[in-house]
Amino acid sequence: MQLLLADQLGPHFEQEAKLLLPIVDNQFAKRNYHRQKAHLIRYAQLARARAENVETVRLESYRELKDFPQLTSMVSGSSRSFDALAETLGITKLRNPGFCSDKSDWNAYLAKAGKRLRLEDFYRMQRTRLSLLMSAGEPVGGKWNFDEDNRLPPPKSGLGLPLPYRPEEDELDAQVRVELDELERSGKAKFIGVDAPRIFPGDREQALAALTDFITNRLDLFGPFEDAMDSRDWTMAHSMLSVPMNLGLLSPLEVVQAAVTAYESGAARLASVEGFVRQIIGWRDYVWQLYWHFDAGYENLNELAATNEIPAGWQDLSADGIEANCLSSTLKDVSERAWSHHIPRLMVLGNTALQRGFDPKSVNDWFIDAFADGTPWVMPANVIGMSLYADGGKMSTKPYAAGGAYIKKMSNYCGSCRFNPAVRVGEDACPFTAGYWNFLSKNSGRLRSNHRIRQPMAGLKRLTDLEQLLEQEKKRESL
Repeated sequence: MQLLLADQLGPHFEQEAKLLLPIVDNQFAKRNYHRQKAHLIRYAQLARARAENVETVRLESYRELKDFPQLTSMVSGSSRSFDALAETLGITKLRNPGFCSDKSDWNAYLAKAGKRLRLEDFYRMQRTRLSLLMSAGEPVGGKWNFDEDNRLPPPKSGLGLPLPYRPEEDELDAQVRVELDELERSGKAKFIGVDAPRIFPGDREQALAALTDFITNRLDLFGPFEDAMDSRDWTMAHSMLSVPMNLGLLSPLEVVQAAVTAYESGAARLASVEGFVRQIIGWRDYVWQLYWHFDAGYENLNELAATNEIPAGWQDLSADGIEANCLSSTLKDVSERAWSHHIPRLMVLGNTALQRGFDPKSVNDWFIDAFADGTPWVMPANVIGMSLYADGGKMSTKPYAAGGAYIKKMSNYCGSCRFNPAVRVGEDACPFTAGYWNFLSKNSGRLRSNHRIRQPMAGLKRLTDLEQLLEQEKKRESL
């Protein structure tokens, strides 16, 4: 009998006639999940349980799977902890079809990469191997990526796109809400964020509808405005398909093929399609492979010795008292929807955590809990590596720190904010601008040899108000 976990709920995971789907309340006791994330997971499991070939079993713990002999499972899509448990229980491993590469593909990449791990090299290998956007062995359009075409700020009038697909709630949503309420009342779970009508697909039919909606209405503008942030538009042209893909409701290959077909039919520009394909066969697979490539100690790395606690407002997803408009708006988005797109995650939330020295493991756990697409495999490389540089450069060659000028350029947050992104000292000093220089100063010893930040380090030495800035940031209690 084949085991189905909560990230393996689509038809492409069916490799045996009989399927066992465990429903485990204890998964919510271990972490403070966003209420909407917990709702989505439970809904997706119960919706999948409706199939005739699926046997559902309610368990207190996954350890009770010992009572089910001869199980098979694609365990490696989940987490190291379940992988270890599967070894103990003797569960046979199957190839995981939830990604566009497997261990042999990664080993082939490593054989060429050596110690120099680069997303771009992995992505080109994937494009070639999968024959996506390729012609006679060369990339369509003559270039591997179109990043320079995909860096526009939000238009003043907005993108003007229709609202993204949203599923209609049904009686199963009501059942899930009752179950989660009871878990909270009994003290078996504690959730964060706002309970609200479900906005993400919870079954295969809904996931396909969301895919069609994105390809039809949003893909063409995805590329140019991929990095733009707009307080009026929380989705922009992003797909939000990471959520159903991470539940296994969509195959990543069917998603990228739909995008390529849109380009070939003239429905979407090449720069948008290439950027979208790169996110899935490149970035998504890359961080999954890195999760298994790095050892278990990766999530405890702390190269910059950052030890500050995550503020209470982050922990309970409350923006009360946060004056920086970009941070307040982003936290509100996460509280209300368990989601924001990748630039607020990296350049607002991650940037704040980096500048303010939040403990990396705590930040990693927070992202897993707070986001609907947060999984134990997806966050370490994104948070420990890229956002917080806690791995000392294994994942990213420089810290992704930025001042208020970047946020002003790529968003409309600053116009209504009481802080001035051009000011670093004083009452209206932008906490991101001041925080940027404060971060460089505090970590100058550790970062001095990094050639990619040589220019800002030189600028740090020329600041005439550095002492005032450092004293100001010591006293800053909130943003």
